[in-house]
Amino acid sequence: MTKRRLAHSGGVQRARGASTQRPIVAIVGRPNVGKSALFNRLAGAKVAIVEDVPGVTRDRLYAEALALGRPYVLIDTGGFDPGSEDPLTQNIALQVRIALEEADVVICVLDATQAPLPSDREAVALLRESEVPVLHVANKADNNAIAQSAMDLYTLGLDTLRPVSALHGHGIGDLEDALVALFPDAPEDSGTEEEVKIDRIAIVGRPNAGKSSLVNRLLGEERQIVDDRPGTTVDSVDTEVLYDGEPLILIDTAGIRRKRSVEEGLEALAVMQALRAIERSNVVVLMIDAQQGATEQDARLAGLSIERGRALVIALNKTDLLDDDGRKQALQQAKDTFAFASWAAIQFVSVQSGRGVKKLMHAVRESAAAHKKRVTTSEVNRFFEEVLDRHPPPTMDSRSVRLYYVTQVQAGPPTFVIQSNYPDRVHFSYRRYVVNQLRERFGFMGTPLRVMYRGKEKRS
Repeated sequence: MTKRRLAHSGGVQRARGASTQRPIVAIVGRPNVGKSALFNRLAGAKVAIVEDVPGVTRDRLYAEALALGRPYVLIDTGGFDPGSEDPLTQNIALQVRIALEEADVVICVLDATQAPLPSDREAVALLRESEVPVLHVANKADNNAIAQSAMDLYTLGLDTLRPVSALHGHGIGDLEDALVALFPDAPEDSGTEEEVKIDRIAIVGRPNAGKSSLVNRLLGEERQIVDDRPGTTVDSVDTEVLYDGEPLILIDTAGIRRKRSVEEGLEALAVMQALRAIERSNVVVLMIDAQQGATEQDARLAGLSIERGRALVIALNKTDLLDDDGRKQALQQAKDTFAFASWAAIQFVSVQSGRGVKKLMHAVRESAAAHKKRVTTSEVNRFFEEVLDRHPPPTMDSRSVRLYYVTQVQAGPPTFVIQSNYPDRVHFSYRRYVVNQLRERFGFMGTPLRVMYRGKEKRS
């Protein structure tokens, strides 16, 4: 078996061919300067809780955002106040440092209505030591008089300060221009076609579920450190292997726990890197300790993978330690937990002994193939005519819903668009029926499947 370690260990370095990788932008600053309001303005939605009370935002908050046509991931952080004796505020400072570890660009928010405070100076000093590009903004500059008074903030040693008003939108366009200018170059398919087609498998799960052991089993050597203590693996590590004659890239990640269990900075950083690993993959293997069973956190990880459009395989590890009844219970509990992803394969494995690993990898290959599968327009429309003959869409609000035409517009995940006279009136149960029929006919098992309904274009 051939293997090669790739030049990646988490962080912001881009993987070749990872065309979906988006820049990460972190918003930092002391409490009550309007970070959440700016987050909402840039994200284009009221995602963060906004109140005029210091410390409302405590955990990092993520959103998809778009600036000048460039998609990116926006991170809101808690207020930065490193001199505070409050353990909660100290944890917020830790969260800011963690965000800096993964950010491509940082927006440092200051208050245009106040003179700089000691916590502002410490935040600016911390950012000055970072190699990450930083944009300093003076928020709450709701009029020219306030914007002029914000010049006092230059005493912090800033080269450039951008007055903005997250509340009214002043200066946001200029801020987005500056933001995009600092983004890393848009990913290009710089590798050969063969390199781009290599499946990237992110192995995720809670601590001690057997992720690194699976990597070692596939490599045939002790490449990853294996330890019973949670958090042994911190970086996301890429390893290229030749498995059964076909290349693939394994991305081992640190274990992910519930937020309240992520207390140490090292493990919190590992969480961010694991989430980013999902972004860099096209197939996710969710490792679960069968003795402990699937948890709500596992369901969230599966949901995140689906939201990102990744194929999904669920591995119930350590099943050799269970009797027949225990395995049946573990399987049923997993089916109940992941009922929203009933199309995802669930595989029994014992990474320690190697039992079930071949079947697991077969499921990974099948899921990856389904994820990349394309169906011709003529073929999918012949199928669709059969579906409509057997089960036409129900009438909604006394209106006959008609479906005219379907085409696959994308793979990875497979995405279809159906033209309809009343796209908003297609009942959710019928939408689910169409998805199930597509899976049954074309074998889209193991991958999310997206079907969108659009109105029929009118001729001018």
